[in-house]
Amino acid sequence: MRFVKKLLTNKLFPLIIIYKGEIFMEKIKSTKLGAKIWISIIVFGFIGQLAWVIENMYFNVYLFNEIGGTSKDIAAMVAASAITAAVTTLFMGALSDKLGKRKVFITFGFVIWGFVTASFGLITVENTSKIFHTANAVATAAMLIVIMDCVMTFFGSTASDAAFNSWITDVTDDTNRGKTETVLGAMPLFSMLLVFGGLDFLTKNHQWNIFYYIVGGITAAGGILGFFLIKDKPNMKVNDENYFKNIFYGFKLSTVKSNKILYITFIVYVILNCSYQIFMPYIIIYIEKCLGITDYAIPLGAILILAAVISVLSGKYIDKFGKVKFMLPSIIILSIGFLAMYFVKPGAHMALLIAAGTIMMGAFLITSSAVSGTIRDYTPEDKVGAFQGIRMVFQVLIPMIVGPSIGSAVIENNQLTYEEFGVVKHIPTPGIFLAAAIVAVISVVPALVLLKKTNALKKD
Repeated sequence: MRFVKKLLTNKLFPLIIIYKGEIFMEKIKSTKLGAKIWISIIVFGFIGQLAWVIENMYFNVYLFNEIGGTSKDIAAMVAASAITAAVTTLFMGALSDKLGKRKVFITFGFVIWGFVTASFGLITVENTSKIFHTANAVATAAMLIVIMDCVMTFFGSTASDAAFNSWITDVTDDTNRGKTETVLGAMPLFSMLLVFGGLDFLTKNHQWNIFYYIVGGITAAGGILGFFLIKDKPNMKVNDENYFKNIFYGFKLSTVKSNKILYITFIVYVILNCSYQIFMPYIIIYIEKCLGITDYAIPLGAILILAAVISVLSGKYIDKFGKVKFMLPSIIILSIGFLAMYFVKPGAHMALLIAAGTIMMGAFLITSSAVSGTIRDYTPEDKVGAFQGIRMVFQVLIPMIVGPSIGSAVIENNQLTYEEFGVVKHIPTPGIFLAAAIVAVISVVPALVLLKKTNALKKD
């Protein structure tokens, strides 16, 4: 028994996996990243997500409540930002491949990103009226917000989506990417907790300038810290191909055919993110208006913390069992989580909401980590930056158009309404989670194909 126990606890002990009666053996040995790399992953992963939380959750509120913008202004800003993010990542990621450098884009990008974020504190109707002497200062200020959001997105996507994500792929390998992705996946949750718990009171007190200065300052400070922390991968493979040819490389049919596993993984990714976007834009309204829980910060905070802990703890198991093999059961648990949320009805105890929400969010983070890690594993080494743009198309651009549209259609087809500012609005119902479950289940098909392809590759 002592000998067996020693074998089981040995990191070199081969993991035996049985699939359709066939036995596959994988050695359990993870490459160590080192303290400096882990610090860089945590610091830049957190600060980057902190800045994105401000854009995705607070710019809309600022534009609508403080500037006086309309819902059309918000729609224009969201669409323009999504397009800017995808295009920027595509072009700047390819440029980082061409130059063979990531650090300069990360460090300078974060510094400028921080200053642009801080500048939003200066965009007010009063300041706009003084500078531009326009008759309609509200419309001008709203236009400035949309333009500056695109500017901020350009530097943010350059620093984070293009360069930092490429750097992550450079410094990790297929033995530690599951753990890395679970840590990165928890960063948006921790950033939301910080904003909700430590900075939200500033917005409620209309101290938006201080709010933006703090977040912008933290972001810029991260860029300065990067000069001392970040190091480009030694002897990184430089792409010598034509720059513009490299940008559109990922959209070519020949590229898809020669990287089938990567693009099948992208299909899994886009379906999962669409399911997430069906409910996420409406989650606070759902908890507050449908479930009748006015203090939504309590259940959301509990869900975010528990899901983050589950995600981080699962990282080493994703690497041990294999990211692709981990994907299918994670998708099934995610679908169960969506169904659990569907059965949380108005008047239900808050503990039930927290339990269902934790299963849902925990499973989503785990599944996303497995998928993201697989994408890194099969990304061509000399085109890591260029493929970050392709990744953004499947992760952000398509899901942010398709997901909310499905959610909105489900919401508009129910009879529950409430009135706010004289306008009758439909209340999100549990149906958004049922729709999310249906979409998530669809991803099982490409996930099975992916499992078959990767198993066949290992046999060869």
